[in-house]
Amino acid sequence: MSHDRYQTEEHVSSETRDETREPPMYRVLLHNDDYTTTTMEFVVEILMYVFNKAPESAAKIMMNVHQKGIGVCGVYTHEIAETKVDTVHNLARESGYPLRCSMEQE
Repeated sequence: MSHDRYQTEEHVSSETRDETREPPMYRVLLHNDDYTTTTMEFVVEILMYVFNKAPESAAKIMMNVHQKGIGVCGVYTHEIAETKVDTVHNLARESGYPLRCSMEQE
């Protein structure tokens, strides 16, 4: 019997598959509203509850919103950012505040 008959051919693929890409990230922003009475305390509560910020960090972001007109709450994937924006709007509406929140791609 010949060994040639049972030889198998091995083929090693050197092709690389498509690289796994990180999903695009989005900043979630709170906006100052000069025309209503959204309280600073409410903004701090939102930052702590929705964005899991420590009280000191929440106060700092709130001051950015108050003084600069906008504050970055965090950076998330699209779905998470969208959920956080919706949560802020729902909580603000339930509390009678027109707090504005948005998201933008980094």
